[in-house]
Amino acid sequence: MKTILFYAIALALAAFALEWLQFQYFLKLYPVEIYITLIAVGFAALGVWVGSRLTRKTPPQPFERNDAALRSLGISERELEVLEAMTRGESNKEIARSLEISPNTVKTHIAHLFEKLQVNGRVRAIEEARSLHLIP
Repeated sequence: MKTILFYAIALALAAFALEWLQFQYFLKLYPVEIYITLIAVGFAALGVWVGSRLTRKTPPQPFERNDAALRSLGISERELEVLEAMTRGESNKEIARSLEISPNTVKTHIAHLFEKLQVNGRVRAIEEARSLHLIP
């Protein structure tokens, strides 16, 4: 409501200023392009100012893992490591190499993760894990 009121007052003041400056006289004195440029600059400055006022300037909070969700879903440490590797975009073979397990074990962990998170794909699993604050 404050923003709408601010714009209404700003437009009323602009209309008053144009009338006060005898708009008809100045319109004949200077080319129309100058007025268009002045109005465009005014709205651009107003947009930058409103954007800076409406944009949050708080620093991001440090990531805190939701341990309660991990326990309630029954996700093991190894499954969490596989999930974090999936988040980095690693393939099953790359995950197997980095965790020093077989690719079949990775597939088993991924299947368990899909079941526990109630999803049917890697992207959905990552989205669900992020929404539950299991991974950053």
